[in-house]
Amino acid sequence: MIGDPLTLDVGAVAHGGHCVAHAPDGRVVFVRHALPGERVVAEVTEERRAYLRADAVSVLVAAPQRVPPPCPWVPRCGGCDFQHVDPAAQRELKAAVVAEQLARLAGLEMTVPVEELPGGALGWRTRVRYTVDAAGRAGLLAHRSHEVVPVDRCRIAHPDIQALPVTGTEWPRDNHVTAVASTGGDVAVYGDHGDPGTVTEFAVGRHWRLPADAFWQVHPDAPDTLADAVLQMLAPQPGERAWDLYGGAGLFSAVLADAVGPDGAVTLVESDRAAVAAARRNLGDLPTVHIVQSTVERFRPADRPDVVVLDPPRSGAGAAVVGTVVGAGPRAVAYVACDPAAFARDVATFHAAGWRLAALRAFDAFPMTHHVECVGLLAAAR
Repeated sequence: MIGDPLTLDVGAVAHGGHCVAHAPDGRVVFVRHALPGERVVAEVTEERRAYLRADAVSVLVAAPQRVPPPCPWVPRCGGCDFQHVDPAAQRELKAAVVAEQLARLAGLEMTVPVEELPGGALGWRTRVRYTVDAAGRAGLLAHRSHEVVPVDRCRIAHPDIQALPVTGTEWPRDNHVTAVASTGGDVAVYGDHGDPGTVTEFAVGRHWRLPADAFWQVHPDAPDTLADAVLQMLAPQPGERAWDLYGGAGLFSAVLADAVGPDGAVTLVESDRAAVAAARRNLGDLPTVHIVQSTVERFRPADRPDVVVLDPPRSGAGAAVVGTVVGAGPRAVAYVACDPAAFARDVATFHAAGWRLAALRAFDAFPMTHHVECVGLLAAAR
């Protein structure tokens, strides 16, 4: 059926940047570039026994939230999911996904608004990774494909990145090219064989000197927003002990150290060697921060924490890590999540251990895409 047109009545949004419809044979169809309530003609792009994937190519009945995409590379480029959706409606769709994942995977009925970050829906992304095609031209990948789309520029990229001649330059020796525009005013461009160099970021009142290829939030306002949410939820007190798991360069450790003061202690656990080096360099003025280079799974704590920050990769923390955290007996855990499905699965594991999701906030740290950032407060059930 690949390439076949289907006339579909579009249902609810689903995790992954698509909406759900049903083909005439009853199979579920995951439709991109559609909206709930629309009637569209969609072209099948992938066929499986249980479901189809399709792309809306004609809108017969449009939803009121539909807008003209600001980027001319929609739908060829796969980087954005919601360019056809009003930004306020994008946040409503993401809120619906978070609620659906919590209900389906954790058995929780909880709805939270997705909060807007400053700066609008375009020009926010401070890190862009391009793929180089066989002719040496840099572009962005099509959705679920290795096809390189030769875009002129990425509209959600920071203006300093859009101004770079990345897509107009030949890269014969590289498979990928990355561009970074830091909040400290630095711009870096490097390929597979180049030196990433270092950049300066500014967040939580501190300057951070980092390798350009180190992990850092791609929305310029995300670090401060997430750190504020974590502090608000945990309310760490002077003299308390804190764990910062998957701590990276130490963003959360910095604010935790300020909150617990000289009589408290913060243990940062991170496995990436470059991130550990950056943390040691940037947190050298905070003697209460102890940095442990280890995977979180192999971390063997010596002391019981009062509070924990859990900021795992997209795949989530998993049952073993949740078990370690629960076994340590903190009074509260702030879970920072970039994937609502992984978050919901881990919340279910906490729930099975007698813990509850006491509070939740969600942030639109990735406008025009389906991604959403959540911060949840977990506490032992009373």
